[in-house]
Order: sequence, then C-alpha cells, then structure tokens
Amino acid sequence: MHDLTKDQISQFIRDGFVRIDHAFPAETALEARTILWRDMDADPDNPATWTQPVVRLGMYSQEPFVRAANTAVLHRAFDQLAGPGRWLPCRSMGTFPVRFPSAVDPGDAGWHVDASFPGDDPADYFAWRVNVRSRGRALLMLFLFSDVSEHDAPTRIRAGSHRDVARLLKPAGETGLSFLELAQQLAELPDRPEQLATGAAGTVYLCHPFLVHAAQPHRGTEPRFLAQPPLLFKGETAIEGSEGHYSPVEEAIRRALSE
Repeated sequence: MHDLTKDQISQFIRDGFVRIDHAFPAETALEARTILWRDMDADPDNPATWTQPVVRLGMYSQEPFVRAANTAVLHRAFDQLAGPGRWLPCRSMGTFPVRFPSAVDPGDAGWHVDASFPGDDPADYFAWRVNVRSRGRALLMLFLFSDVSEHDAPTRIRAGSHRDVARLLKPAGETGLSFLELAQQLAELPDRPEQLATGAAGTVYLCHPFLVHAAQPHRGTEPRFLAQPPLLFKGETAIEGSEGHYSPVEEAIRRALSE
C-alpha cells in the first residue's frame, strides 16, 4: 500500500482529481463485468446485440463491487483527501452507465456537477442540490471496470473547474443550487483544459465533488464499464473556523474562495 504523494495531493487541490492505477485488481473487475453482462439483454460475444449507445444498470452491492471500493490503497487515499475517519465506506457501486460503440448520440453527454443532497422531492434527481461546503459528498469517484482508451467513451474532465464551481456556489449559501440550476450556469465559467479519464481496468479517479465532467459517445470497439459512486462525508464539512485543520477537499474550496 502506498500513500498519495505530496505532489498528488497538490494536484488534487489544484486540478481537482488524482488518478490511482491498480486501485483494485483486474480480476475483481472481470468478476463484476460478468455480473453486469447477466443483467443486460446483450451478448458479450455478439456485437449485433449491442443495440443501444448506453444501458443504465441499477445499484450493485454484490461482493466484487464492495471489494473493489474498499481496498487498502483506496481507504488510505480517502483518509488523505477527505480526512481520517471522516468518510463512510462504500457499500454499493451505484448506477452503471454501460456504454457501447455506437454512431447514435447517447443524449447524456452534457457538462455537469453531481448533486449531493436532496431538494424538496428526493425522488427528483434534477432537483438535488450542491452547496459550497459540499454537504454530504466527499469525493466524486470514477471506477474503471474495463480498459478505457481515448476511443472508449472516457469521462471528460475539466481540470481546475472545481475552483470555478466553488466561487459560483458561494453566493447561494447553505441552500446551494440544484443540479439543473448549476448545470445551466457552467457555460459561463472560464475555459479549462480537458482531460480524459482513461486507464486499465482497476484504475480509479478520485475527484473533487465540484469537478465539472461529462460523458461522450463511444467510438471504440469494446463496451465500457464504469461506475461513479460518491464517497460520503461522515458528519459536517468545514471551510472556515477549524483552526487550520482542513482536508484537501476543504482546502481546495478555501483556496478557490480566496483567489
């Protein structure tokens, strides 16, 4: 098990993400894919059955998924980024958007920030909210359960955009903005360099919860399996009044608001 380096933590604060190779075993990823294939009306050996650009599968809490999210390497990284003991272990992988090679627009490739706490109607995700303290969510995480090249619909990341989002959220206070309200304002933010979340199966990107990201069409040859579970905070976050004891997640927000 290796700790994140000082340079990696600085990168997380500056760019909003850090990539961890071999965060979980490729064999675990294969076990998970086998379960996912069973739940789809598609044959892994017959591309003619891959008729949709994206298939969304539900919550997965079977053993391979929980094992992937709870390796010693990841637990140590969670402590380093969110604060020791300040996060809740992942017990499910959340929704899987499985993307297939297709010339059809998937219809879900817009830039956005994931919301972290419910609005008036918890069943309406578009009304879920984000506030400047990132209430509830410690990290956005991208778990690669298949090899993902630049052609395999890798998630697009706007490096450094978490700082712009922090400043956008500040005037909204504790109430914050809804998923849609925030998404509608992202076009007004400064241009940021775009990075692609590529890597071998078992790679995990740990991202600041305010990081702007987007899907894209699949132009490769093999289906892409990726999960985006949140890492949840245990208790309240703080961006002031903690006498200098701030996690990198909180420190990134503090620095953005002071720029």
